[in-house]
Amino acid sequence: MKIRIPATSANLGPGFDSCGIALSQYLNIEVLEEADDWKIIHSLGDEIPTDESNLLLQTALKLAPKLSPKVLKMTSDIPLARGLGSSSSVIVAGIELANRLGKLNLSQKQKVQIATEIEGHPDNVAPAICGDFVVASYVDGEVHSVKHHFPLCDVIAYVPNTQLLTSESRSVLPQTLSYQEAVQASSIANVMIAAILNGNLPLAGVMMEKDRWHEAHRRKLVPHLDQIRELGHKIGAYGAFLSGAGPTVLILSPEEKTEQMVAALKEIPLSATINVLAVDQEGIQVF
Repeated sequence: MKIRIPATSANLGPGFDSCGIALSQYLNIEVLEEADDWKIIHSLGDEIPTDESNLLLQTALKLAPKLSPKVLKMTSDIPLARGLGSSSSVIVAGIELANRLGKLNLSQKQKVQIATEIEGHPDNVAPAICGDFVVASYVDGEVHSVKHHFPLCDVIAYVPNTQLLTSESRSVLPQTLSYQEAVQASSIANVMIAAILNGNLPLAGVMMEKDRWHEAHRRKLVPHLDQIRELGHKIGAYGAFLSGAGPTVLILSPEEKTEQMVAALKEIPLSATINVLAVDQEGIQVF
């Protein structure tokens, strides 16, 4: 059995802790054989555990403690601590592993609820499970989510070769906003979502760059964001935004502008990887 979970990008600018998209980079988990003890085979670095202390198995065994040990193979092209949902993908994979091996028969709604309770917010885990574009809320312990088709475009991921932990990125956010600021921030998010649902990426991109919830406060941690936006405006990209807590920046691009945008991004004097991705429409896949 193989389980495939997509990378994700949370927030999309003003959809803070609520909106997310699934992307065409993947975490793969393969069940190889029975074993006396759990073992995960991977080549993802020494900091990733190979035993039950791995987040994958912690999640799975929390849901189904009596699972018999297996040898698992873990591969991933989702970069760690870059704002592309690497930890969320592992949590979602652990839930699906328990669901399949433990025969839990969880519904998609139940998976989203469990994953959100573990992760703390639904913006990454919901699109990882459902695929495509998901808007979700987590209020009073209950998750509500809506999946919708994301308009066709290229998604360029500008991934700096330095990590930015979510905890550090969250530490710069304010504790409160004034009522007026919150109303403005909410209205921007509402228009962005409506534009996506209407297939209007030019308007959605404008709104993505007007976020009031978090990007202004994180700007000093990701100085390349403004530079990328300037390039996008010159070339004709729809919009650019921080992916999750950063430091990755996603650029939504018309297909005919992508090559030019990638060439311009390569001129930025920062060590980074540039990937041209698509929105994954499927979410969890089990083979």
